[in-house]
Amino acid sequence: MKIRFILNPVSGRNARNARLLPVLRDFIGARSLDADVHLTEGPGHAIELARSAVQSGCQRVVAVGGDGTMNEVAQALINTPAALALVPCGSGNGLALHLGLPLAPLAALDLVSQIGGRVIAVDTGSVNGHPFFNAMGLGLDAEVSRRFNHLTTRGLPAYARTAFAAFNQRRSERCTLTVGERSETLDILLIAIANSDQYGNRAFIAPGASVDDGQLDLIAIRPVNLLNAAILGSRLFFGTIDHSPHVHRLSGSRFIIQRAGPGLVHTDGETHETGARVEVLVHPGSLRIVVPATSRRAALAQKSRPAGLALHSS
Repeated sequence: MKIRFILNPVSGRNARNARLLPVLRDFIGARSLDADVHLTEGPGHAIELARSAVQSGCQRVVAVGGDGTMNEVAQALINTPAALALVPCGSGNGLALHLGLPLAPLAALDLVSQIGGRVIAVDTGSVNGHPFFNAMGLGLDAEVSRRFNHLTTRGLPAYARTAFAAFNQRRSERCTLTVGERSETLDILLIAIANSDQYGNRAFIAPGASVDDGQLDLIAIRPVNLLNAAILGSRLFFGTIDHSPHVHRLSGSRFIIQRAGPGLVHTDGETHETGARVEVLVHPGSLRIVVPATSRRAALAQKSRPAGLALHSS
C-alpha cells in the first residue's frame, strides 16, 4: 500500500508539530512502509501535495496537523479512490473525535498502517463552492474563527476567551433560511451547519448528527444575553444545545441562507468572504476515510435524531 504523509509543521501556529518529522520517518522505516513525507509550506500547499499523491497512485493520504490541514488534504481526495487518514494535531480535532480516531500520534500512526483499519465513505459539504468536512458557520461563528486564527496560542481556554470577546461585540443579523420548499426569516446570532456532531473538544453543536446519513444539520442561535449565552455554552458540552428555546435546528441536503449583505463564513475554522446569498450542499459518500475497525460509526448509526427536527430536502 502506497502512503503519503502530509505534515503541517506549524499547525495551530505552534512549531511542536515539526518534532513529528523524525517520528514519521522512524515509523516508516520500522514498518517498512511504501511511504513518503511532505511538509506544507503555506496555505493551499496541502491541496497540491494531496493531488500529487492521488496522481502518483497513493492509496492513503495522511493529514498530520489540525482541522485546516485536514480540510486541505480532504479537498483533493473527494471522489477519488484514495482514502484520507488523520493524525490529529490541532486544537479542536472535531472530525477525528466524531469518528473515534486516536489522538495520540503513535496510536493514530498504527491505525494508518494497520490492515485492520476500515475505510468508510462519508459525506462532505460545500458552501458557495468552499468544501468543508466537519462544520461551517456564519455570524458570530465565523467571527470567532477569524479572531482565533490570529492567535499564537491555541486550545479550548483560548477559544473560550476569544468567543467571549467576540460575543461582547456581537451583532445580530436577519436571515432568510430556505430548505426545500419551506422558507422562514429570523434574527440570528450565528448559524452553524454541521456534518459531524461537534466543533471539536467534545463541544456538541449538533448532537446525534452523523457523517454518513446524506444530510447536514443546521443550528441557528437567536440573539441572547450574556446569561443565556453562558447556559448555551454549558449545553454544548452536555450535548443538549438543541433543547434550548433559543436554538432552531433543521436537517437537509441543501440550505439557502439569504442575508442583508456579503460577509464571512468559515469552513472547518478557515474564514472566507462570501456574498449575501449562501448556498450549502451535502455531497453524500464523497470521501473515503480510514477509521478503527471498532469505530464509533456503528454506534452513531444506532443513534436516533431528536424527533421533529428533520426537514428533508431534495
